[in-house]
Amino acid sequence: MFSIGDFAQLGRVSVRMLRHYDALGLLRPAHVDPASGYRFYHAAQLSRLNRVIALKDLGLTLQQVSSILDEKVTVAELQGMVRLRRAELEERIAADTARLLRIEARLRTMEREGHMAVEEVVVKRVPPVRLAEVSAVAASYDSEEIGPVIKPLYEELFQRLERAGVAPSGYGIAHYEPVQDGSVVVHAGVEVTAQPSPGHDFEIVDLPEIGTAATIVHRGSMDHVDSTYQILAHWVEEHGYRSLGLAREISLECPADHEKWVTEIQLAVTAG
Repeated sequence: MFSIGDFAQLGRVSVRMLRHYDALGLLRPAHVDPASGYRFYHAAQLSRLNRVIALKDLGLTLQQVSSILDEKVTVAELQGMVRLRRAELEERIAADTARLLRIEARLRTMEREGHMAVEEVVVKRVPPVRLAEVSAVAASYDSEEIGPVIKPLYEELFQRLERAGVAPSGYGIAHYEPVQDGSVVVHAGVEVTAQPSPGHDFEIVDLPEIGTAATIVHRGSMDHVDSTYQILAHWVEEHGYRSLGLAREISLECPADHEKWVTEIQLAVTAG
């Protein structure tokens, strides 16, 4: 048997923690000296201690830990809980990272206020274009809602094109369709020359020309595109235009490093 101090060292916990677990009934000593009150433990009790620590680190309360231990949770069941918790934590980390990126992008936008270069905007005619595309609905037009929808759409689109033997003939083009409830239909497309076919598991659509488009080139990840949109909005208002719907996003360059992406924003406008 081991004294509480030795058992604490073997289990990599504090003596205070072992006393607390004893008081809660989570891990009773194997023997308590009636004269001195000293606690003693068997090495076999390390197994229960490991379960207590693992379940507590999963975010469970000690009361929940006690209930689970009373049900004699197996190692396999515990491993399943760990995998589930890992997935939850990874999802939370990804969401927090994305949130930080959005905050940083907003801060950069704020830093550029009053220093926006209107010469970056070009007005031009955009010719009609044929796209192969797939679509899905985002909860809103906010960048945090669009991003998680459009990325898997493009992955799915290129897989379907490959299966159909249809090769892209130009740029990727994303366009958006507002819905009355505030959501947005996200269309992820790429230029093709193919004809529509009932055998395709994607759509072939012809986007009409934009007679007058206010355009601007965004350089970098689309996580930071909000500032570029705001430059465009300032320009449209200052030059007496009004927008006609949501913009198209043309992927001019898409290397593996997202910070090196080059995307043209095309916004249909009209005078007055």
